[in-house]
Amino acid sequence: MSDFVKVVAAGPMFFASAWVLMIFAGIVYKDVGILPFGYMTSMVVTIGLWLTMAPAIGAATRVSNPKPKGH
Repeated sequence: MSDFVKVVAAGPMFFASAWVLMIFAGIVYKDVGILPFGYMTSMVVTIGLWLTMAPAIGAATRVSNPKPKGH
């Protein structure tokens, strides 16, 4: 899969991830001890999670799938 297609596919996944986080937080808020939050707050949290996890996932992918030398 080309890098461009991966970047384009990440857009809709961002909005879906934020929506799922908002729904999940609304379900478990009493058990976790938080207040339910809206979609905008969920988008901010999702950006933070993506920015935190993306470098770690990229590093793990490079370590597990090294490119052959000469390419």
